[in-house]
Amino acid sequence: MVPSEPSAGTKNAGDIIVDYAGRGGRSPMGFVAPEYMGTVADQYDMSSMGRVQVLRRNFRFISILGFACTLICTWEVILTLLSSALTDGGSAGLIWGFIIVTAGFSLVFASIAEIASMSPTAGGQYHWVSEFAPRYCQKFLSYITGWLTAIGWQCAIVSIAMLAGTIIQGLIVLNDSGYTFERWHGTLLVVAIATFSILFNTFLAKNLPMVEALILIVHVVGLFAIIIPLWVLAPRNNARAVFTEFNNGGGWNSAGTATLVGFSTTITAMIGYDCSVHMCEEIKDASRTLPKAMMSAVVVNAVLGFIMIITICFTLGDVDNILQSPTGFPFIQIFYNTTQSYAATNTMTAILVITLTASTITEVATASRQLWSFARDKGLPFSSFFVYVTPGWNIPLNSVMVSLVVTILLSLINIGSYVALTAIVSLTITSLMSAYILSIGCILLKRLRQEPLPPRRWSLGRMGLLINIASMVFLLPVFVFAFFPLTSTVDEQTMNWSVVMYVGLITLVSAYYMIWGQHHFVAPVALVKRDGLPLASGARL
Repeated sequence: MVPSEPSAGTKNAGDIIVDYAGRGGRSPMGFVAPEYMGTVADQYDMSSMGRVQVLRRNFRFISILGFACTLICTWEVILTLLSSALTDGGSAGLIWGFIIVTAGFSLVFASIAEIASMSPTAGGQYHWVSEFAPRYCQKFLSYITGWLTAIGWQCAIVSIAMLAGTIIQGLIVLNDSGYTFERWHGTLLVVAIATFSILFNTFLAKNLPMVEALILIVHVVGLFAIIIPLWVLAPRNNARAVFTEFNNGGGWNSAGTATLVGFSTTITAMIGYDCSVHMCEEIKDASRTLPKAMMSAVVVNAVLGFIMIITICFTLGDVDNILQSPTGFPFIQIFYNTTQSYAATNTMTAILVITLTASTITEVATASRQLWSFARDKGLPFSSFFVYVTPGWNIPLNSVMVSLVVTILLSLINIGSYVALTAIVSLTITSLMSAYILSIGCILLKRLRQEPLPPRRWSLGRMGLLINIASMVFLLPVFVFAFFPLTSTVDEQTMNWSVVMYVGLITLVSAYYMIWGQHHFVAPVALVKRDGLPLASGARL
């Protein structure tokens, strides 16, 4: 039995117990071997947050750097979502949009990295909102944030697996003109990729850090394996056209508006570095290693992404031709137009399939840890099921398997309606950005009120307030544009239904909170102690 969360009527957080492994009476030290308990700083942080170490701390700087880089797959996502960027913004919009989005998200993740150093917990944003929000709204906002991140990461698994699956279908179209692109084929491929990813998160979980380090090499080397043939063989577009000509294929009132709508590609390619936050209870010396790895991942992927964007914009050829590619992916057509070789195109595209499949592995790990952490605080129905940690394996096995089931169920929607599936997976971007806004907003409010912040080993120093403000200035408008469709004239097929899904989610979760959540959910702040003083009972935030 290990200390955990209080029931609604508990007054003393120290009285709370939960049996993570379903085996009463076992010592907390028995869950994790001493070599996986982490540093003294890790143990202090866990104690301060009222948590017990039940997961294995076997990630180091390089492995968690690989985890973040390969999950985000910046240059790969840019290639797969190239059509929307070229439709709204064109090559100039893609280049300058990527620079703006990268600069903005660098500030966002710098803010998150500092918060993660204060409270390095797998709960991430919903814990931070609970700890740093004003007391009168901390529990409700924390609950909403927990659901947003949980659903956002579950949808992310489907998104990335669907990309990998449909790319495989695109290759089949390229090599076999008689093949009919069926949606149910894509669904089967999603199920296969998700199932494969589960193997790495269960039987090979202990070796996951080593796998992530190896995939990082593939992520970097794979970029050059693609761009070198393009540099050597492809004709060059005019530099002035590449950097100055914007496209307004969506029929918006200006090229500027079209470019902002086209930000969706670059946002998708640079959002989600908080994935490593949800693994922080498996990182050695997390309060220092995690922020460094997170910001290093932003830099590495930003550089790789910019190299790919410049390369593809100079070598894409005729835009109308590649946008009408029967493969469904302009980048596949670019590869073939450049190499005039099926073998070369298949090999170059296979690199993306491998890295996107690897991204699915890390998506499963992130999503399952978020579910598990939220269940610790009774934020989910059947929390006792989700919170189970397998003895010996030290992984939240039930949460991992639920992530597989959710992925399969969501992918089945694709058979009936691709539009419906797209609306659901679009929750990834809007949900995560909402969590960023709430987390950074809470810290910003405390700074404006000049209230003390917890000690941290990675700090923004005197620039913290300005960086937090700049982060919010960036996030709020791009959050609004995330709900825009690709074209100004829409029908039921081209409409961006994410706003309906988002509002529906917030409404349902709010209602569920009033009916059930407020009586069972325990805001993480109830367990937090700073300098030996509990923050929950009468402490003023």
